[in-house]
Amino acid sequence: MRKNEELKFEYTFEFDNSKTVHFTIQLDPTTLNYVPAKKPQTADWAKLDNEKCENCPLNSQEHPHCPIALNLVNILPEFSDLFSYEEAVITVKTPDRDFSAHTSLQRGLGSMLGIYMVSSGCPIMAKLKPMVRFHLPFASVEETIFRSASTHLMGQYFKNKKGLKPDWTLDGLTNIYKEVQKVNLAMADRLRSLQAKDANINALIVLDVFAKELPINIENSLEPLAYLFEE
Repeated sequence: MRKNEELKFEYTFEFDNSKTVHFTIQLDPTTLNYVPAKKPQTADWAKLDNEKCENCPLNSQEHPHCPIALNLVNILPEFSDLFSYEEAVITVKTPDRDFSAHTSLQRGLGSMLGIYMVSSGCPIMAKLKPMVRFHLPFASVEETIFRSASTHLMGQYFKNKKGLKPDWTLDGLTNIYKEVQKVNLAMADRLRSLQAKDANINALIVLDVFAKELPINIENSLEPLAYLFEE
């Protein structure tokens, strides 16, 4: 796929009660920013100063709404009456292949919310955009660690080619995920104000598990993956 070709991901949730929910996530192929099909609604809980992330670099004069929350305003109501443990057949169509799993709602929803968050225009989450381009639904912690470290090192390769100082120690990646943790926590606080069932909040908690696991594994020199390179 070339960078100017259409880039979209389609998520379909099929529940045991015959309820089906479908989302088409269109991204700009160059910037990897979310391109909404219609103008997003606004809501008080999405205002930037409501449970604002402690590390947010934006100001409410220029950005009255949190870009992540604005991306989710039209999405979250679809799951407000569902519990995270409910199961569904979740199908994901990506530009390169399709995925399907019979799994918990929180696992599938967490996978989808990751796209909306990273592509929102949030300066903190934007650093994970290369991961979105090669989105892997239902990824395990180990897969996420492998992909994150590999992606970061590729970024350092291009940085080095430009004559800039690369980060071969992965300290920069650790710092990125520590900042992402702060965003996840603040977003969970926002969602608690909606008084819905727990599917949306627990989907964020799943994402936060990944954000917490990665710095720990990097600080341990990625030892859990060292066995892959013994040969």
